[in-house]
Amino acid sequence: MQRKSNFLNITAGLGYLFLYAPIIALIVYSFNASKLVTVWGGWSIKWYVELFKNDQIIEAALLSVKIAFVSASLAVVLGTMAGYVLSRFGPFRGKMILSGWITAPLVMPEVITGLSLLLLFVAMEGMFGWPSGRGTGTIIIAHTTFCMAYVAVIVQARLSSLDETLEEAAMDLGAKPSSLFFLVTLPLIMPAIISGWLLSFTLSLDDLVIASFVSGPGNSTLPMVIFSKVRLGVTPEVNALATIMIAIVAIGVIAAMWQMRRQARLMKPE
Repeated sequence: MQRKSNFLNITAGLGYLFLYAPIIALIVYSFNASKLVTVWGGWSIKWYVELFKNDQIIEAALLSVKIAFVSASLAVVLGTMAGYVLSRFGPFRGKMILSGWITAPLVMPEVITGLSLLLLFVAMEGMFGWPSGRGTGTIIIAHTTFCMAYVAVIVQARLSSLDETLEEAAMDLGAKPSSLFFLVTLPLIMPAIISGWLLSFTLSLDDLVIASFVSGPGNSTLPMVIFSKVRLGVTPEVNALATIMIAIVAIGVIAAMWQMRRQARLMKPE
């Protein structure tokens, strides 16, 4: 029994080391005074100062956040509608086709998705004159397209596990379909909607492949800028940027865990 426990501890330790050692090394070298990322030159925060002076990275970061926010919001609206239709409307003609269209972006390679959207935008521009070139708008449309699939799956799963007697009771009490959705169903599926929004925001903020296909000059997102920089070698500024992003994510995770534990303590009977 003791050997089994030691084996599990060693295995878990090696797994954590494999996952987090590169991240720890990146954080440490973000405070490296040397311009060479492989040569330690002492502790310094000058690369963080240089990072905030880099207008290209700052503009790309703001653009990525803007695109991620708009794309996630649109994906939540469209994905919730699609998930609700698939879960609540019962069998109808074209349901299998709709379900296939929604789940296709989940398994489609990003290269194929990006190329398909690029060809679509080029064809639409030739036929209708819109969109006029590639830019922020085309990136938002592309990100909304594949993010709404994730939202639809999450919302559909939540609706499938929802107790329908609550909705039936509201209808028995005279609730109209619109009131039923906004006053009963929507609050019950709100955790799934929030989860879908956060997932969509993360996917949009992190996307590189699809954005590379549908973006135009002057509309480079943060992943595109970082990728263009690391192709010539990792710079200390990139390490500093990655450390800031890791810190933001860590703060969010810690805050969420604290809130969950706080709610658990409040719900625990005394």
